[in-house]
Amino acid sequence: MRVLMDACIIFPTVMREMLMETAALGGFTPLWSDKILEEWRHAAGRADFEVGGIAGVEIALLKASWPDAMVQTDHDVIETLSLPDRNDRHVLAAAIAGEADFLLTKNLKDFPTKTLARHDIIRREPDGFLMEFAQDENSPVDMLEVGRKVQARAVKASGRPQLIRPLLKRTGLPRMGKFLEAAFGEES
Repeated sequence: MRVLMDACIIFPTVMREMLMETAALGGFTPLWSDKILEEWRHAAGRADFEVGGIAGVEIALLKASWPDAMVQTDHDVIETLSLPDRNDRHVLAAAIAGEADFLLTKNLKDFPTKTLARHDIIRREPDGFLMEFAQDENSPVDMLEVGRKVQARAVKASGRPQLIRPLLKRTGLPRMGKFLEAAFGEES
């Protein structure tokens, strides 16, 4: 399964780590474009100048770890696409170029299902997408393992304990947080 990742789900570190760990365990093949990664860098820089610099390093590491994830978009294709926000056309063009099955975004309204269906692409939001792996007994991905790894990184980065449910809720993954909290036996 090929999944184009919009910048809005790559930028929050914890969300990106949950998704990339899932991909690393065979859950899906991630896709993105240079423009999507540049949007991530720009959003991180707006949030915090230092974070913007760190994003550049994280982007380089992501590119090195996932060299086949990069897709090239065709400007002519971008010009033919129609979306509610013209600035999102490059995202759909990248999904088309990468032959994505899914477009993963938090901005569902910006990607109408009828428009995506013309290209055999389904839009998904990250929380529900990850929950499918958690609830599928035949999934190649152990979401408990993913959650533990991401939680451990958050503890190391912050220098303080991080309960999984609030950690994931803050990043926009409330259902996954609730699922992992129950699985870990934590109390918020």
